[in-house]
Amino acid sequence: MSITSPFGPRSTALEVARGHDLSGRVALVTGATSGLGVETARALMAAGAQVVLGVRDVPRGEALARDLAVGTGRAAPEVLPLDLSSLASVRAAADAFLARHGHLDLLVNNAGVMATPFGHTADGFETQFGTNHLGHFVLTGRLLGALRAAPAARVVALSSVGHRLSDVDFADPQFARRPYDKWVAYGQSKTANALFAVGFTERFGAGGLTANAVHPGGIMTGLQKFLPREEQIRMGWMDEAGNLNPVFKTPEQGAATSVWAAVGDELRGVGGLYLEDVREALPAAEAGPHAGYQPYALDPERARQLWTLSEELVGERFG
Repeated sequence: MSITSPFGPRSTALEVARGHDLSGRVALVTGATSGLGVETARALMAAGAQVVLGVRDVPRGEALARDLAVGTGRAAPEVLPLDLSSLASVRAAADAFLARHGHLDLLVNNAGVMATPFGHTADGFETQFGTNHLGHFVLTGRLLGALRAAPAARVVALSSVGHRLSDVDFADPQFARRPYDKWVAYGQSKTANALFAVGFTERFGAGGLTANAVHPGGIMTGLQKFLPREEQIRMGWMDEAGNLNPVFKTPEQGAATSVWAAVGDELRGVGGLYLEDVREALPAAEAGPHAGYQPYALDPERARQLWTLSEELVGERFG
């Protein structure tokens, strides 16, 4: 039986967090200046967590921190400079976090890019694989000590139904030899996010650390900035007048599954899952065309292979 919750596809992050007391808990949310990151941070703050915002744009992050403090009546969250497309920035952010905090209870790896033109990160990795997966891989690895210092710490890895577009190509993850396709690259990076949750839980679950992957649903956020309006209309995301397809969620609704992964009692001690609509997802064959997960995204052997490859690429070993 799959794990369910009292909530549904249109539940909001604040509704999911209500009734939870996160006093004394420290949470780090990446990509926290817009969309899902903002609403995830807001809900965790409302439940009493001490929230750290991992952001590329520090002035924007500081303005958001002030707004969140006013809106929730809580202390302003800390702003942590973090550019996931640069491993130097990731390592500096982890060091800065560890200098200020002895433990980390909730790590929400929310930031990401989608359907970018072909390019590379500061370290020479294909942009989407490097930012969405490898940046978070190093951040989480560098914060392992703080996660271990917390009782039953949880990691949330933002994946997407887009993982169904591609498995990880272990022979050529950087598109060095195969033609670049922005959607295949996005799908590969989102599969990597799901496999990371599997690999992390396998390595650290016995020590009380778990990770789950989350598909938040379709939400119109800054993630679409590389997609022309005409392409979004062609894909059925909006009509000619700009009206969104009714299947799209609001950011408040999209963040609900992330918050459930972070605080839900049903997931205590449980990891390596793919979650959507505030419940454990079904295999794609059972869930329909726009939901569910492909088996390769939760395959333990592929997760081990990805972990080894990732360590080789970033030049660090974790666990």
